[in-house]
Amino acid sequence: MAHTRIRPFNTSDTYPEQNLDNDLCQAVVTEGSGKIVWLRGQCPQNLDDAKNIDSHDPVEQTHKVMQNIRQLIEEAGGDMSHLVKVVVYITDVRHREAVYRTMGEYIKGVHPVSTGLVVQALARPEWLVEIDGTAVIPA
Repeated sequence: MAHTRIRPFNTSDTYPEQNLDNDLCQAVVTEGSGKIVWLRGQCPQNLDDAKNIDSHDPVEQTHKVMQNIRQLIEEAGGDMSHLVKVVVYITDVRHREAVYRTMGEYIKGVHPVSTGLVVQALARPEWLVEIDGTAVIPA
């Protein structure tokens, strides 16, 4: 089962004033049987022991979050090409470019749909970013 990506675009075109380069799209259509993987919001902590990484840097935190997302999709039997949606929560709009540039390293060529929110806080005060996602793995 292939996912149909509707209106793919790159953020370098839609946000030219920002230094971004993320492959996204407006909608993803999936058909047929397959596994839908609903990911819990991933934070900058280790999956095995739930310990926070020792960093207050948005780039390092985003790397950990995206590594967790990749690992969970792989544990479900898929890969990052199966990612169809992400929701990005950040606590400071000034971190947006750093977070999205870093996330873009993991989704290059994938074109998931994406929603971004700036929130007052996350569950722990040291967290700067949280990302949840949905993947659809073909049967």
